[in-house]
Amino acid sequence: MANPRYVEPVNALYAYVGAFADELTRAGAHHVVVCPGSRSTPLALAFAAQPNLRVWMHVDERSAAFFALGMAKRLGAPVALLCTSGTAAANFYPAIVEAKLTHVPLLALTADRPPELREVGAPQAIDQNHLYGAHVKWYAEAALPEATNAALRYVRALADRAVALTQAIPAGPVHLNFPFREPLAPEPGPLPLLGERDHDAWQGRPDGAPYTRVTNAPLAAPDPATLARLAETLQANPRGLLVVGPLGLREAEALTEPLLALAARLGYPILADPLSQLRTLPAGVADQQMIISSYDAFLRSERFVSAMEPQVVVRFGAMPVSKPLLLYLQRYPQARQIVVDGAGDWPEPTLLAAEIIHADPTAVCAGLTPRPPSHTYGKGGMMGAVGVGEDDAGVGEWLAMWAKAERATEKALIAAHEEMQGLFEGFVFSELAGEIQEPMTLCVGNSMPVRDLDSFFRSAEYPTRIIGNRGANGIDGVVSTALGASAAERVIGEASAHGGRAPRQRVALVIGDLSLYHDMNGLLAARLHDLDLTIILVNNDGGGIFSFLPQANYPDHFETLFGTPTGLDFRQVARLYDAHYTRATTWEDFRHALSDRLNGAGLSIVEVTTDRARNVTLHRQLWDAVEQAIAPVLGATRRDAPNEVGAV
Repeated sequence: MANPRYVEPVNALYAYVGAFADELTRAGAHHVVVCPGSRSTPLALAFAAQPNLRVWMHVDERSAAFFALGMAKRLGAPVALLCTSGTAAANFYPAIVEAKLTHVPLLALTADRPPELREVGAPQAIDQNHLYGAHVKWYAEAALPEATNAALRYVRALADRAVALTQAIPAGPVHLNFPFREPLAPEPGPLPLLGERDHDAWQGRPDGAPYTRVTNAPLAAPDPATLARLAETLQANPRGLLVVGPLGLREAEALTEPLLALAARLGYPILADPLSQLRTLPAGVADQQMIISSYDAFLRSERFVSAMEPQVVVRFGAMPVSKPLLLYLQRYPQARQIVVDGAGDWPEPTLLAAEIIHADPTAVCAGLTPRPPSHTYGKGGMMGAVGVGEDDAGVGEWLAMWAKAERATEKALIAAHEEMQGLFEGFVFSELAGEIQEPMTLCVGNSMPVRDLDSFFRSAEYPTRIIGNRGANGIDGVVSTALGASAAERVIGEASAHGGRAPRQRVALVIGDLSLYHDMNGLLAARLHDLDLTIILVNNDGGGIFSFLPQANYPDHFETLFGTPTGLDFRQVARLYDAHYTRATTWEDFRHALSDRLNGAGLSIVEVTTDRARNVTLHRQLWDAVEQAIAPVLGATRRDAPNEVGAV
């Protein structure tokens, strides 16, 4: 059967790269982010000619790599990225590090000089072999191009293997290095006679099948003995916690219902990181009231921490953002800590885990909950389901205390918001939650934004996917990650429209001024690809997180070394990139801007200007208000102890 996608190559080089491009799509990679360059010309032209491969151009390699990261993270599918030789390839490095640590399927393709032009002073030539070291799952240098049956079989199998490895557990980046000799442009050259060709090597397997089909088996379910031991431990310890760190979108979707059922059966609260996707479940999901979102605020209370010693902690996913939670877990090393890891990692920075279970987290939860909970009020434990209501009737004391602390904290923060004069960085997230009128994707920067998200983002009325780069926790590439997520939303929308007009993608990014400056190059992608993104810029003119750290106690050099004010006028940045710009000076301004821009098209910047010193003071006042609010929960009538858990 003829392959309608097959185009007769003009020479050996283009037969080789054409087979590779075709095989990428057969293996399941349908998007490639391409940076301009000369040495990468053969692959770039092959990709552009492949009808089943969508090319996303990006002129800056570092931003391009983070753009691909954001796409792959939102799609849950491999995305390739291509650059020329030399330092262009080195600019992929930060995003590849992030992809390795957060299990994002990236395929880095770097063009290179051929062997005879290495280490001889040739221009734009560096050592690209194993350039990314241990930060990729697998590296291979492709063979020099040939138009032989053996070479085309090889390059097709190479594509299948590389794409499969990006997705195999644990998912992550793969690097292929392609040496090319000149001429790089598609000049006609001799090819084998048609009768000498292996049809499948040249044109691919029939019906679009991959040349080498790879099946990645999912992570295994735990064995019955492990489940029995775990069930016995949980049943014997009523004061337990289920802690859920950052999760991928698909992983969270699969885990949610079994996890809620397990929590209901055990009577354990779920301490859900904001990137766990559990804080913004659709309305009406059973037992979602057992999810505790405000723990970052009330675990700063020494009285609460000292009164609430856990017996067992079961953690799913990576370590959560919250420093107070980390300090709380370290406070009680005698508690049995069990980590359920579905990525094959060792995600245990506390060094306190008594057991790490490498198994499918969904299967673990399902195995511990053999029958669905009845959702009736009971005493908790493995034999009966529980629910948490406003009066906590019939709920065990342990769970009731966490639920009461959650409600008291939320009420205290709402009251403080109503009374506070002027803008405050943390309440940017409270206001944003109130303005979300339909499902959307929220991206968040590192340093203070993700911490304020943890403390102040109340559950939105509509499902909200939350994305952040919490692997290496860097401030670089955040803008491009968000725009990559926006591109993914475009792709998803086009698929759902079935050929009709795709809906605009609703994506917001909350970011600090230094982080935005770090990745201003990435803003160009919005115009190049007609993407929608609302950027909420929290501008405190410098590195706000350092004001919370011990460095702030050394004022003589603090501003120069840590505060690092830039004095940038971001209105001019918006003008440079054709972005709609609004500066909000009141919450009314902010709400109006969000109402307008979250539903608008194109790139928007909503700037909120704050003061770093005042921001620190207001945070501490809020923690004091929370301390006072939860005192009745603990039966206290006065402040018996100061707030000693002052972590950022």
